[in-house]
Amino acid sequence: MADPHHHHHDPIQDNIDAHPVKLAIWIVIGAIALIVGIYLLVQLAVHGYANRDMKCQAAVSDAAVKQRIAPVAKVALDPNAPPPAAAPATATPAVAAANMPPPAAAPAKAGGGAGSGKGTYDSVCNVCHGAGAAGAPKFADKAAWAPRMKQGVAALHASAIKGKGAMPPKGGNPSLSDADVSAAVDYMVSAAK
Repeated sequence: MADPHHHHHDPIQDNIDAHPVKLAIWIVIGAIALIVGIYLLVQLAVHGYANRDMKCQAAVSDAAVKQRIAPVAKVALDPNAPPPAAAPATATPAVAAANMPPPAAAPAKAGGGAGSGKGTYDSVCNVCHGAGAAGAPKFADKAAWAPRMKQGVAALHASAIKGKGAMPPKGGNPSLSDADVSAAVDYMVSAAK
């Protein structure tokens, strides 16, 4: 049997015990090599990132990102709604009457058809029809609108009010009146003639 007191010599341990300075030097050299290697990898990555293909830059521009994350529909207030009664809270009735003369309100109602159509288009319909999203015919695209206009304006009004394909009823804004939706359709049709 082997003698339990017999000590097996480990050549690595013997070398460490005999040359501790050599060990310290090799540890320092290894650490420097590791740091230099990491530094070179970082430089390679930074250099590769800086020289990347610029064709994809348009996809990450602020405007492109905002367009992609924009809501499908926006809340639009009815332009024909009466103004809130609390608006001239600090004014006397005489001053309030002077601030809101009837002639100022009359032109808004007189131009309600085209004006509210453009306003509704700008606030709701433009989200899809401006970009042609989800197959929506683009604004003023005569070729895209021609087959739809052959169905008649009444059919287009009905489609816009009830919804069709990817378009939700009233463009996703149920607070719009049928007249507002129809005015917006008329505005888009007039631009595509």
